[in-house]
Formats: sequence, structure tokens, C-alpha cells
Amino acid sequence: MRNFIIIGALMLMLASCGTDNKPKIIHNSTDDKGVTELKKDSTFIEIADLPIQIDSTEYLIHVIGDYKIENSRRKMLSKWSSYGSESLSISQYGGYKISGNISNVKFQHKDAIELIALTDKVIKIRSILFLHEVYKNTDKQLLLYEVIDKDTNQDGKLDYNDINTLYISKINGANFKKITDTNQELIDWKIITSNNRLYLRSIEDINKDEEFNKKDSVHYKFVDLNTDNLKVIEYKPV
Repeated sequence: MRNFIIIGALMLMLASCGTDNKPKIIHNSTDDKGVTELKKDSTFIEIADLPIQIDSTEYLIHVIGDYKIENSRRKMLSKWSSYGSESLSISQYGGYKISGNISNVKFQHKDAIELIALTDKVIKIRSILFLHEVYKNTDKQLLLYEVIDKDTNQDGKLDYNDINTLYISKINGANFKKITDTNQELIDWKIITSNNRLYLRSIEDINKDEEFNKKDSVHYKFVDLNTDNLKVIEYKPV
């Protein structure tokens, strides 16, 4: 019964994100490993925000996003000059959270020149959160990311109509690791500060009807943030 309530709430949430009722996943192979990675769209160029430094950390975070190339150089330069700095911003930062339409992140030690990219994959990052309470408890500096990493509905682009996933990394972008399993839609997550665990729920389209509904399976997992390997453990509360 509890699973039905959870899945029902998820359905309402997904419905509120759009009115076109597009499926978030299309199964075109027996194991879904045939989902191809997208190449970068050549009609966009990458631009970066000015760096962000999170309190108590030694790394600068350079947020990178895509900007549409205009048909003529003159038109593009005119548009750039007419925009204010806010119009060209890729992200917003507040409360230890960076959000926006982010295609990559580069990290730079505050005393260094070199910038190191988070990934060489084509992805969309919806948000980045510094786990401040975990840092206070353990001295571990970790970043949690909500990411769209696959064109799961096979429409040739990455957007909110594709499956949302969860990743984690160190403050310098090292050990960028996926927590949710392939083709599982993230429902929600929560940090329990008393034991420094990250708990999450995701849903799997087990009957492959290309819908997330009560016939599917909800997965429950946690990550022990006290450990260095950040192993994902599945548990069964219901």
C-alpha cells in the first residue's frame, strides 16, 4: 500500500513537469545498454560563470553551460553587448546549492592555475549541493549532483523529459560516481546527520511499458558518507 502512495505521488510530480505526456524512457533493446551517448550540439558554444568558492573549501568551482550561436557574428556580438551579466549567467548559488542548466564543471585549487573538468561526457547537471552538515560532522567535503546523463526517451536531446539521476564527488570533482542505477528515475533523497548517511528512493520500469506507475518497483538505498568508497547499499523497508 505504501508503495502505491509513493508511486502515485511521483506520478503527480512528473505530470506537473509538462503537459506533453512524453515517456521518460523508451526501451529499444533487451537490456537497455544500447542507449547511445549524445554528441555536443555544434550550434551551441560553452560559456562559464565566474568562479564560486564555497565557504571552508579550497577549490573554486567554474560552472559551464551552453549558449546558442547566432547566424551572424555581428548579430551575436550585438546580442552579447546588449545583455547584462545576469542574462549570461549559467547558474544561481545560495544555501550551499548551485542550480541551473549546467553542461559541465571545472575545478581549480585556489592557489593553482590548472582547471580540471568534472567529466568528458555529454550530460546536463540540474543542481550541485555541498553537503555542509556532513562536512561539519566528518570533515569530508562532498558534492551531490542531480544529473541527466542519458537520452532515455530517445528524442535526440538531454532535457527534463529524460530520467533524473544522482551522482556524488569530492569537493575537487574527483571520484565522480553515479549512485542511482541505470534507467532508474530518482524520486527523492535525504541526509540523516546522526549517522552521516544519504538515503534515496528510485523507481524502475520493470514491466517496460515506458511509464512509471504502480506496476513498477521502488528501490531504497543508502550511502555511508563516513567511508571513503561511498558504497551504495540497497535495503528493503517494505
